[in-house]
Amino acid sequence: MKSYKIGIIGLGYVGFPLACLFAKKYPTVGYDPYTARVDSLNTGIDTTGEIGGETLKERLATHLICTANPEDAKDCNVYIVAVPTPIDLYQQPDLTALREASQTVGSLLKKGDIVIYESTVYPGVTEEVCVSILESVSGLAYNRDFFVGYSPERINPGDKHHTVETICKITSGSTPEVAQEIDTLYNSVLRGGTYLAPSIKVAEAAKVIENAQRDVNIAFMNEIAKIFNILEIDTNAVIDAASSKWNFLPFRPGLVGGHCIGVDPYYLIQKAKLHGVSPRLMMEARKTNDSMGGYIAYQIINRLCLQGMPVKDSRILLLGFTFKENCPDTRNTKVVDIYRTLENFTNNITVYDPCADPKRALEEYGIEVATKSQNLPTQNDVVVLCVAHQEFLQMNIGNYLKEDGIVYDVKGKLKVKKNVFRL
Repeated sequence: MKSYKIGIIGLGYVGFPLACLFAKKYPTVGYDPYTARVDSLNTGIDTTGEIGGETLKERLATHLICTANPEDAKDCNVYIVAVPTPIDLYQQPDLTALREASQTVGSLLKKGDIVIYESTVYPGVTEEVCVSILESVSGLAYNRDFFVGYSPERINPGDKHHTVETICKITSGSTPEVAQEIDTLYNSVLRGGTYLAPSIKVAEAAKVIENAQRDVNIAFMNEIAKIFNILEIDTNAVIDAASSKWNFLPFRPGLVGGHCIGVDPYYLIQKAKLHGVSPRLMMEARKTNDSMGGYIAYQIINRLCLQGMPVKDSRILLLGFTFKENCPDTRNTKVVDIYRTLENFTNNITVYDPCADPKRALEEYGIEVATKSQNLPTQNDVVVLCVAHQEFLQMNIGNYLKEDGIVYDVKGKLKVKKNVFRL
């Protein structure tokens, strides 16, 4: 039986759990150029919160090496690339990290090696972009000297139930034989099984439409929320009623951020436009969802006006800054859109999030985020539940309000009261 040594390129939310999974059975080298990240992992701390300290220390003591030196992975025969694929300021796919990772792997490639990509891309990127870099840097021939696969990540940050080990994994390969080998390799460490796609492009496309579909569904609910707000109908109550039918899909309105749903549709949109197709539904869904932060901010302002409270210099407490609940990830958070709109009217805005990394929030957004509840202002005109962290659902929000203050519930998690308003 073939022996494997796994090299993971990128030790973020996707790559590191994958490295820990493979390290249960195989020698595994996790490489990341971000030295601070590697140093933290080697001390037994995963700042993403995805892998517990005991598990991490156990892996480091057995099969796992974390390094900022790519040469440490030169003896690997399977390389898995799990680097971010964001969009730029113009909502165009940014493949910079993917290209750099391919160059790194290309410098390490040997005859017989397999390279598997997990980063979300539009159909064709693996074979049309990445393979050419691998060939150019390594001097080796594709499908003769080395082989390629694609197995899209399906990690849900903060979700302790649907982990990389328990979810079904899509696999694919550049030849039927390699596809089967890759499928067998993943199955050797997974409990959720695999789905072997007929081609790399099919696997790429499957991933990108997963999040595009969710984006469209949430956009529909956001439009519904805008309609029902005008009609003074509780949107969440409507969804609860409609959910009594067996085939109703109970999506909820809200902010759509993060590294997947708010990003991936742009990859498919861009590819479609290059081929003369205008994906209007997806584009409108993106416009709708990207506008929700500003919409929510103006709903808050409207409520202040209706209550007869001053908008200018009002005191506002935002609960939550991460892009989702019970997770430290602030990438592409849309809470920032609420903040940016409100700061046009007041400078008295406090952001509180016990899960967020305040240093990262300050570096990325220029916003100070409090992570401790001590010294939070208590006489606020408005408290906004932006993210449904468990701590927020258990706290007495009224303790942070003026007597005539209001609560705006973006997530629809709080009981409806005379001073509580929902999206």
